Amino acid sequence: MGLDFTALDFFQLAMLEVVLAGALAGVVGVLVVLRERAFFTMSLTHATFPGAVAAAILGVSIPLGAAIAAVALIGVAVGIGRIRSQGPAVASGVMLTAGFALGAFLQSVTPLAIDVESFLVGQVLAVTGSDIALTALVLTAALAVWALAGRHLIFSSVDEAGYRRAGLAPWLPETLALAVIAGTVVAIMPVVGAILGVALIVAPAAAARLLVRDWRWMLVLAPAIGVASGVLGLWASRWLDVAAGGAIALVAAAAYGLAWLVGSLRARPAGAARVASAEQRDPAAHATIEKRHP
Repeated sequence: MGLDFTALDFFQLAMLEVVLAGALAGVVGVLVVLRERAFFTMSLTHATFPGAVAAAILGVSIPLGAAIAAVALIGVAVGIGRIRSQGPAVASGVMLTAGFALGAFLQSVTPLAIDVESFLVGQVLAVTGSDIALTALVLTAALAVWALAGRHLIFSSVDEAGYRRAGLAPWLPETLALAVIAGTVVAIMPVVGAILGVALIVAPAAAARLLVRDWRWMLVLAPAIGVASGVLGLWASRWLDVAAGGAIALVAAAAYGLAWLVGSLRARPAGAARVASAEQRDPAAHATIEKRHP
């Protein structure tokens, strides 16, 4: 028996959505960080904006419009990236600026009154059961991708040349990764919008990477940080009467800053232990170092 969303009020719906979106962003964010696709993800979040605006103008599903735009612009980016004199960074830059400009243009020429801000920074307090179902579906798909193809994704991420030498095709895991990232960007748009989506996707995974090295532990820690960012950000928006999308993105960024601080403090004792060990092996050399650098 499915969950009866009509029994939940708007804040309970929003809380359920941020939990699912935080978990999804964390799971897929590990893929983004390990494959170094943060800039591409930022470009893709902007590229979904015109699709969302066009869908609102036509009166069709906004996630569907965003998904179509994402697929189309991924094709454009892949085409630009294959030009010998260009590259992935150039393709992502073109996609970012062109996508956002096209969205702004469509919004300016339409006679309809469109709430563009909800597309840009999200409107999680207005989510529906359909939004929650979509996020849950994409989360299930992302977990299935990791379960079935996780080793291929990791192998091709850390050693693409070795992946080729093993007789495997790198474009297959790359296409799979891009599809999952695109689906995530579309699914979390109601939570953090087209502009702030990259913060929820990248920051929790980047924070997890500072704290753990094993990708399996990253897959546990990153979703936990993503969920915590969503929940704390939503409560902060309620207490402080601020935009929920911005609050969630700020909490995610703060989590990254905290992880960096913890990682730095943890590295200092290790550095001090190495110095102490060197002093025991060669006290004279250590004394010379101290004399030169009091």
